[in-house]
Amino acid sequence: MVAAQQCTNEAAAAACPLSPSADSLMKSEEDIVEKEPAPPVLYWSDLKKMLSDNLKSATFLETIRKVSNSAHEAGSEQDESLASYIHDRFTQFSMNRVWFDEHYVALQYPGSAPNTVSLVGKPGSPVETVDSSSYVAYSAKETATGKPVYAYYGRKEDFLELEKKGINVKDRIILVRAGRNSFAEKVAVADSLNAAGVLIYPDPSDYRDNAGNEWNDLELYGHVHQGTGDPYTPGFPSFNHTQFPPSTSSGLPRIPVQTITTGAAQRLLRLMDEGDCPSDWFAFSSPCKLGASNASEFNIKLDVHNEVVQKKILNVFGMIQGFEEPDRFVVIGAQRDARGAGAVKSGVGTSILLQLAQTMASLKSGGFNPRRSIVFASWSAGEFGAVGTTEWLEGYLNMLNLKAVAYINLDAVVQGNGAFKVSTSPMLYSLIEKTMNEVKDPLNPKKTIYTSVYDLYSATNWVKAIATPLTMDNAAYPFLAYSGIPAVSFSFQKTAKPCNVLNTNKDTMENLQLCVLNVDDVCRAAAEVAGQMIIRLTHDHELPLDYTRYSVEVLSFVTALREYKQQLTGMGLNLQWIYSARGDFNRATIALKNDFANSDLSDNTLCRLMNDRVMKVEHHFLSPYVSPKDVPFRHIFYGSGNHTLSAMLDHLSLLKTNQNLFDENLFKNQLALATWTIQGAANALAGEIWDIDNEF
Repeated sequence: MVAAQQCTNEAAAAACPLSPSADSLMKSEEDIVEKEPAPPVLYWSDLKKMLSDNLKSATFLETIRKVSNSAHEAGSEQDESLASYIHDRFTQFSMNRVWFDEHYVALQYPGSAPNTVSLVGKPGSPVETVDSSSYVAYSAKETATGKPVYAYYGRKEDFLELEKKGINVKDRIILVRAGRNSFAEKVAVADSLNAAGVLIYPDPSDYRDNAGNEWNDLELYGHVHQGTGDPYTPGFPSFNHTQFPPSTSSGLPRIPVQTITTGAAQRLLRLMDEGDCPSDWFAFSSPCKLGASNASEFNIKLDVHNEVVQKKILNVFGMIQGFEEPDRFVVIGAQRDARGAGAVKSGVGTSILLQLAQTMASLKSGGFNPRRSIVFASWSAGEFGAVGTTEWLEGYLNMLNLKAVAYINLDAVVQGNGAFKVSTSPMLYSLIEKTMNEVKDPLNPKKTIYTSVYDLYSATNWVKAIATPLTMDNAAYPFLAYSGIPAVSFSFQKTAKPCNVLNTNKDTMENLQLCVLNVDDVCRAAAEVAGQMIIRLTHDHELPLDYTRYSVEVLSFVTALREYKQQLTGMGLNLQWIYSARGDFNRATIALKNDFANSDLSDNTLCRLMNDRVMKVEHHFLSPYVSPKDVPFRHIFYGSGNHTLSAMLDHLSLLKTNQNLFDENLFKNQLALATWTIQGAANALAGEIWDIDNEF
């Protein structure tokens, strides 16, 4: 619980109940001044009702319409104008502090010459341009020529299927469909297999309007940096005039990439004559070929002329200060920029962000004093890979991993009004479950979101039904994988398939209203989900971060290792150390739960010390053995690189599939470093150094 008013200054002290003194008891009735009644104590049920009542009359369409009125690319006048508008709105809400966060970043735009995709025939024959309509940010500025190969969605398993069928992708131009995975993932796989270039197109089976009709003049937006932030200052913040040696992210591709129209893709597919597509790979719902034979008399020529431009971008922040632990805070944010109108991508999130800022300020004036601070963030350059978000994290890394409790992402939070989906750290599972049990389904107010999830999926485990790991194309990802801060991203989607306007020129206000029935109702539900999480994270004495969930994750990893026990024994390896680390972590979680259960949580110093142990858990799953500059996503569960547990298991699986590729020394190193990372997390959770049993 939290008192609605605290005796923290002279004005407040006058209204606080005092013990009667001897002098006051001797005064006559005429001398006694009647005291105002003590302010009420606010419990969770009170705060939940205050939030719901405050949001009942909230409308979101006006702000969405303002944000998505026109294109507002990062660093443009329109983007800066919106930043000023949000700054003014935060100021109007009487927040404790409002400020801009300025960065100078390298963004990529079309060059003076258009990017082209051409058909090249025999020497002397005319060159036919089949597309010159768009660009993909962070493509290599190159010219590539080669035979085409169709690789479905461009996933690892799709390229393995091509290998099984004897289709060579080296020095070929790869044609892939948009969807299922990010542009960056498609290109990274093709690049690793020495393809010459990549073309990405929207297949009508994936991209249709709300009535099921094929979109006309659909244009795709995206980037191919397999990372987040400014790729030319990896690991460093892009402040003005910051001096760093020349550097580029290892996530930038070496090959040119371009999006093409459905018409251009059809033209290329008709010319292919080698290998039959698997039935589930059909393009344009029709049988197709996988490539063009050497006997075919044409090649594809891809010319990309993109240019890197330095741009000033502005993040905008507003802060409501906590009364007990103001230096601990929850961050809630939304992308502001968009290449097109961006109604779903940036308009909805920005609208909900502003409404929540206003609502929390209103709750505070109505008696809610959060223990911890609330930071509202409007990010720029999200279209280029969470650039604004990542630069802020890089700039304040050492501070944030000690003080930030959690991050709540509002990007594309309303894509439909059916299925509820969530991507998050396991530490937030319990909080999400409680919230789903409290918030009404926007389509059926007689049900909670939790009940609807179980009915829709006939699920016995909501995590398996709707939860997925955060991926690199989500702005919440760098909070978790780079900074070690628990993060959550959620959305309402269509039941069958999302209304696919995201990252296209069809992401407009008109299509949002066609894709989503009663936009205000769904936005209101999304705001209530985020609002309840904010209140619990800033109000409760004990942080609602479920560190015990990682015991399950560690056990799952150890169980997977056991499958290879015989092979590991043959290498002279013993799994006892990893068993011990897992046991220490499990015992530390049990001990901390007992500490909370047996402690007086009104003792602020004691409560803070225990909460600090909880806050360190996610951070201590960042591998301390790799450089954040070279390997930014250090999280052993959700990061990217050889240090991750998934990479170790993939490497180990070679013992069954291709033993010649298995590197015993590399694996021994992977196992040792993973063991000590888990042990370090266990030690941090256990508390002080003298509380740790080193009988390892």
